[in-house]
Amino acid sequence: MIAHQQRASMGSDHVSHIEPRHGWVRLDLRELWSYRELGYFLVWRDLKVRYKQTAFGALWAVIQPFTLMVVFSLFLGRVGGIAPDNIPYPLFAFAGLVPWTLFAQSLGGASNSLVGASNLIQKVYFPRLLLPASAVASYVLDFFIALGVLGLLMLYFAFPIPITIVWVVPLTLLAVATSLGVGIWLAALNVRYRDVRHAVPFMVQLLLFASPVAYALELVPVQWRGIYLLNPMAGVLEGFRWALLGRESDPPVDALVASLVVTTFILILAVGYFRRVERTFADVI
Repeated sequence: MIAHQQRASMGSDHVSHIEPRHGWVRLDLRELWSYRELGYFLVWRDLKVRYKQTAFGALWAVIQPFTLMVVFSLFLGRVGGIAPDNIPYPLFAFAGLVPWTLFAQSLGGASNSLVGASNLIQKVYFPRLLLPASAVASYVLDFFIALGVLGLLMLYFAFPIPITIVWVVPLTLLAVATSLGVGIWLAALNVRYRDVRHAVPFMVQLLLFASPVAYALELVPVQWRGIYLLNPMAGVLEGFRWALLGRESDPPVDALVASLVVTTFILILAVGYFRRVERTFADVI
């Protein structure tokens, strides 16, 4: 939005006129920073609503990936070649499920963030980008809780913590950026097309099997691997496994570079599209 201030001819009162920007609008980081306190409030609100009146509370951050790990271990853990022989399959699966759960839950929260705040959008002005961003940020806490459980699993299996664990921080940022880029797209589309709300769970289920969550990337045929790596989560998942469980293996450079390039492309286009249609949200929602 663009605010013009005019001084009244009599007195010192100021009148602010807020007008919509036109075309593809750049990201105004200064404006987002000025509304940072609102962003903190939105994250805190999402956390309180998610765990209010729940018997297990924050344990739900672990129950979902842990349950999937058990299911994968029972039905896939005994299949030879699906995971490296030197890594216990439950540990292998859970290392992939931790970042995957962050991505999957962030998509659900971000895609519904604008529609869920329709009354707020229609009444006051604030950068609408804060809504999907805060939805994604609220799941980062769940991610760190699950990451702590992964550390306990490594101790249980007497798996040594490698020096490459320092790469978990940049890989986490890449996972958040991937979730944010796709989530912003879905949030903007969901305002106009409510089919998105029904399509997201289905899309997440398909991506679960199209991502190296329950199996290693090496199982994908070489001739299809270039197309497969267009899925930005493929590089994120392989990067996490290398950082936490890789031991002496080489880093998955090709997968990480592909993930970084695709995520950057998605994020730039998503923010540009979001800012372009942002001015119509209050009328359409």
